[in-house]
Amino acid sequence: MQAFIGLGSNLDRPAQRLTSALQAIARLPGLTLQHHSRLYASAPIGPQDQPDYVNAVAEVHSSLTPHALLHSLQALELAAGRQRLRHWGERTLDLDILLFGNQCIDTTDLQIPHPQMIQRAFVLHPLLEIAPHCHLPDGTTLGSFLSQVTEQALLPLAELDRDALIERENPHRTD
Repeated sequence: MQAFIGLGSNLDRPAQRLTSALQAIARLPGLTLQHHSRLYASAPIGPQDQPDYVNAVAEVHSSLTPHALLHSLQALELAAGRQRLRHWGERTLDLDILLFGNQCIDTTDLQIPHPQMIQRAFVLHPLLEIAPHCHLPDGTTLGSFLSQVTEQALLPLAELDRDALIERENPHRTD
């Protein structure tokens, strides 16, 4: 099943954290990293007394259930030292399932599509970079929401060698 994962960090070398997280995602059993966006810097949502964030989006193919994927991503967050100190506060690593096929899930621990994704430039731009025709389960194209986030500034960071990372972590991948 095709899924998209949002990545974010604003503590302890966030660009390096995201690069390491992408490598860790590529090694998760039941997942194949297909593509990932470049990294983007953005101001924090919520408390402004924290550093800017670095964000990206990854496309994966998953044989896991959505909840199993959630638990695997939460384990990666914990391994990166994630602590939940305050709502929308600083993080060493934040991994969110944005979309999982065309599934809609609304449980106490998981909401898919991610409920705030259409309101955040740091999600929409990287997601549309790697999947320009991506849409919500109801068929609404994600590009139709871009005009609602134009005031949210994004700064693309230096390009990662995406193909080399994907090849190094998935040497037997077939597209």
